[in-house]
Amino acid sequence: MKRTLYRLLTLAALLAAPALVPAQELTLDSCIALARRNNIDIRTSQLEVEHARAVKQQVFTKYFPQVQLNGLGYYAAQPLLRFSIDDIQSNDMRELLTDIYELVSEAGGDVHREVTLMAHGASGSVMAAQPLYAGGRIVTGNRLARLGIEAAELQADMKARDVIENIESTYYLVTGLQQKVATIDAALALIDSLDRTVQSALANGLVTRADALQLQLKRNEMTAKRQQLASGIRLSKRLLCRQIGLAYSDSLAFADPAAVSQPPLAYCYDPQGDSLRPEMRLLQLGVEAEQLRRRLTLGETLPQLTLMGTAYYGDIIKEDPAGNAVALLSLSIPLTAWWETAHKLRQHDLRIDEARLRQEHLSQMMSIEEEKAYSDMVDAYLLLRSDSAALDVAQENYRIANLNYTAGATTLSEVLQAHALLLQAQNAITDRTTTYVVARRRLGDLRKSR
Repeated sequence: MKRTLYRLLTLAALLAAPALVPAQELTLDSCIALARRNNIDIRTSQLEVEHARAVKQQVFTKYFPQVQLNGLGYYAAQPLLRFSIDDIQSNDMRELLTDIYELVSEAGGDVHREVTLMAHGASGSVMAAQPLYAGGRIVTGNRLARLGIEAAELQADMKARDVIENIESTYYLVTGLQQKVATIDAALALIDSLDRTVQSALANGLVTRADALQLQLKRNEMTAKRQQLASGIRLSKRLLCRQIGLAYSDSLAFADPAAVSQPPLAYCYDPQGDSLRPEMRLLQLGVEAEQLRRRLTLGETLPQLTLMGTAYYGDIIKEDPAGNAVALLSLSIPLTAWWETAHKLRQHDLRIDEARLRQEHLSQMMSIEEEKAYSDMVDAYLLLRSDSAALDVAQENYRIANLNYTAGATTLSEVLQAHALLLQAQNAITDRTTTYVVARRRLGDLRKSR
């Protein structure tokens, strides 16, 4: 009975215990894929593209007739129009109508001395207007809307590129801090190994208590640095999770970047490739859009030809309902708008010249930007090779210092100094690797955006 109760309690404890969730490891590519789906800035820029498409559909409706339905009804307390025999100005006509009225009345006929109109009524009408020529503004407006869609798409691509660059920087920050933590752990392991040597020597009276205290101070220093790095990793992970739209969890892990590869030895800049960059194309769209706005302004001074038609049915004036239909052809020619329009066209010309100047300036800046990205990558790679050589020297110095200390030929302070130089060289490798990888991806992004 007790054994059965024990098994039941054990099973209940296992069911109540939280399940162990395996750590989720994210690579840089998976972070970028998550950002494309979840990042707020990217999603907002995509909504701007949809907004531009809606504007295009709105402008397209101007090609079709504009149809309007109208309805009217009224009821007056007193008829709006009254007309009697007494209102006739001609005496002869008034006397003739009076005689006719009296004769009909004496014969028992139904006749009124007064006529009333518009006491109540209702009507409905439909009106359609089809612009035949509007100075080219309808066609120009649709072209301008198409440019708006392309500009919104380019801005969305640029926003996605900027977001991805920020994600890359944060990702390499996280992985770099993780590598520094691994370096600190390795340093603590070396200190533990050295501590065992010191404790053995202290037990045999070969060293003093001061050596053990120095080693303890070094361990405390490494532990404090590790805690600082852990706090930095936690904050950087939270920032990266916010950028990729993922809920933060302590189980999240980020894979180390790929190994460093040698950069291209030759650099070839293609000035013709600048025209394919989204920034350059966006400025070109600005020039084209300003040219279309100039056409819109010019179209306001051109003749406007519109075909209109209206149909009516109702009893607004008389009691018997009646209907009618009318077709109209309207021609409008603005005669006095040229003076003002000439100044407006001059403003558009100045904006076009300004946009072209910005194009030339941007082309020069982009060539410098790409060349600098290549130089940064090559410089980082050369410095990384130099740091690798320095790391080999620091490792050898620490090995020799450790052997000399074991043999009693040197002091613990020299060993700890060699260890500090080794740790500094290892951290320099981590920082230089991150700098190189970021510069390499930056150059790749610039060339890819062509």
